[in-house]
Amino acid sequence: MPADQDREQDLTGVRDNTRALEAEVVTDFSDRMTYAGYLDLDTVLSAQRPLSSPEHHDELLFIVQHQTTELWLKLVLHELESACALLRTDDLGPALKRIARVKHVQRTLAEQWSVLATLTPTEYAQFRDVLGNASGFQSFQYRAVEFVLGNKNAAMLRVFDAEPVHRAQLERLLVAPSLYDEFLRFLARSGYPIPADVLGRDVTKAWTYRDDLADVLTAIYADADANWSAYETCEELVDLEDNVQLWRFRHLRTVSRIIGSKRGTGGSSGVPFLRRALDLTFFPELFEVRTRIGSSG
Repeated sequence: MPADQDREQDLTGVRDNTRALEAEVVTDFSDRMTYAGYLDLDTVLSAQRPLSSPEHHDELLFIVQHQTTELWLKLVLHELESACALLRTDDLGPALKRIARVKHVQRTLAEQWSVLATLTPTEYAQFRDVLGNASGFQSFQYRAVEFVLGNKNAAMLRVFDAEPVHRAQLERLLVAPSLYDEFLRFLARSGYPIPADVLGRDVTKAWTYRDDLADVLTAIYADADANWSAYETCEELVDLEDNVQLWRFRHLRTVSRIIGSKRGTGGSSGVPFLRRALDLTFFPELFEVRTRIGSSG
């Protein structure tokens, strides 16, 4: 019967479970660039070199987790530095697009901690010693992101004395205006009354709270419709800070889950050191606005 034949043919196709190549699919790469070649996968995939002997099964997880983080941080830096440059030329729309992309990367970075959290204390203890004093604290790209966002700390430079190229990158970002600095300068050029000494501040120093700046930002929030571009950008910056804090918290909880109250491999106190980072803020005036808006006082 035709219907039975069709059913039998369908079931046969399911059992076969293959997909024929379309005629137009390129299969000859003798003189063409390949996917692996474009991405230089031979280099990328040969960069995971566990040091434990015999090689511990879970050391690969530890390496891939941190290498992947560094790749994402490279993109975050690329986008944030571009956002700074765009703000300098008052090109707000593309700058906000850069920031939006960073926010997606931040969410990916925060979620990655759940993968590392599958590493148990017993498993990590079996290869932790091969790290020596290597620690995520020494990530120059993470430090660079902190610098771009405004958490400047010149004392951190000496951590990279043995890596002059990395130190030079951090020195460049130390003396450059942060994303917040660039945004406030953009606001000043747009006619907002940003205090002059804020605009001329020493950008090598970490940001400190300014009550008079909070006044300006509160006025922006008080009439969002009339100040939409500035208002929207303020909220984008708040999103960035929230995402950093989420990443910091997930980092703290993952470290606590794996090593408890032991000291970090880099010599820090471990969890207490990470907990203190939660008190560091990039845009304190934008959070002061939350207190002021709708307050009867």
